[in-house]
Amino acid sequence: MSPASVPWSSLVCGTLGFVLLWEASRLVDLLWWRPWWLKRALRAQGLCGTSYRFLVGDLIDYGRRDKEARSRSMPLRCHNIAPLFPPFLHDLVREHEKTCISSLSVFPKVTISDPDLAKEVLSNKFGHFEKLKFPALSRHLARGLAAYDGEKWVNHRRILNPAFHLEKLKLMMPALSTCCQELVGRWT
Repeated sequence: MSPASVPWSSLVCGTLGFVLLWEASRLVDLLWWRPWWLKRALRAQGLCGTSYRFLVGDLIDYGRRDKEARSRSMPLRCHNIAPLFPPFLHDLVREHEKTCISSLSVFPKVTISDPDLAKEVLSNKFGHFEKLKFPALSRHLARGLAAYDGEKWVNHRRILNPAFHLEKLKLMMPALSTCCQELVGRWT
């Protein structure tokens, strides 16, 4: 059979089938294989948490516990808002350990509640910690240290760092105290 005698419809259908199969395999990789593999790798490092549920992760539990927390009222003179503000994360940390994993949709999320470990993660120079990507409009409206990466972040951090030295903060204490006293005076 010569190539000229092959019907175009079978060639088009074969190509279309190959493209659809390729896209389906990419979707399976993105929605099932990669989240499952990441959770497995995190568990191998000693982290524990919830198991991965296809496509929704822990979003259903997160919404349910948030709705339950909003239906309860907080007792008077109680300042412990941790069980009410992020109830799912509060229960997750209480049930597992200070460092645990959960899933928001298909992305695993590592929750760190140990202050020393959080400081170590945020201050390392290895580049494994990625900042949140801000939408384009908010990047244009609010530029600052939180939105910058790389060399621009280093330059802005170098400019801002002297303002937070302990000696300069001590010099600002009288002004802060006066402002607080005026505010409390206006409240009374």
